Amino acid sequence: MGARIEALLGRAQARAREGAYGYNGSLLPAEAWAVLEARAHARLVDIRSREEWALVGRVPGAFEIEFRRFPDWAPVPDFLAQVEARLRHDELVLLLGRGTGDAAEAARLLSARGYRHVYTVLEGFEGEANAAGQRVVNGWRAAGLPWYQV
Repeated sequence: MGARIEALLGRAQARAREGAYGYNGSLLPAEAWAVLEARAHARLVDIRSREEWALVGRVPGAFEIEFRRFPDWAPVPDFLAQVEARLRHDELVLLLGRGTGDAAEAARLLSARGYRHVYTVLEGFEGEANAAGQRVVNGWRAAGLPWYQV
């Protein structure tokens, strides 16, 4: 199990090097789930808005910390303070957004703040839209990973 997870993290880090991301790496949703299951110190942080959690779905066990607020999508001023109140700098942090953009921005912020193991979840919770505009192409939910809707 350990070698498999190290290989996944190695691929994620290679993606980051290729893209000069400014944080440790990016995992596909299934890879992120494998890391979460295997590493007790791994933490999933869902950075979507409260409205997205309520209307689109939630991930069981995820830390829910808004990065942007609906309706204007302005940055949440105390995002970093909220993260620092809940997570240690040495924990493995996986950031999940709607797509990949906000997670990448949040990952750069956390890395600059001294978090040493920061990864994004590629494709996000909802993933990309199909030709009809439905977000069912890929992402956490489309991968069949744990989620629920209240």
